[in-house]
Amino acid sequence: MTAAQVFSIVNFIALAGWLILILLGRRVWVASLLTGAILPLLFAVLYSWMIVSYWPAAKGGFGSLADVQTLFSNEWLLLAGWVHYLAFDLFIGSWEVRDANRHGIPPWAIIPSLILTFLFGPMGLLLYFLIRIARIRRLIVEPKT
Repeated sequence: MTAAQVFSIVNFIALAGWLILILLGRRVWVASLLTGAILPLLFAVLYSWMIVSYWPAAKGGFGSLADVQTLFSNEWLLLAGWVHYLAFDLFIGSWEVRDANRHGIPPWAIIPSLILTFLFGPMGLLLYFLIRIARIRRLIVEPKT
């Protein structure tokens, strides 16, 4: 299987996960299990396999922007970086849904932040925190009680 084929498969899985999260996220099995654990863990396994398989022979690194560019010239490591984003963004989106549920924020109110988290990660998280602050008047993320 080529990196391009794996890219298409993981994108399809991520898109399906996001649609399920947006449409059915209030169901416990979705945000807590499927999109909050199972899918990010599957992406983590794939990511780990790519890093173990392709990192040892890689050129580049994280010391400078040029090093990162060289590192990501390897299509498998570029794909690993993409899978990294998919796993973490879905995990954060699932947290947004669980946190909104806990604080009584209506599902429709966080749809824009979920879409932004899917497409632009930190921008969606920023929007969620703005919605959260407007709704519950506090920023602190306290542990579940």
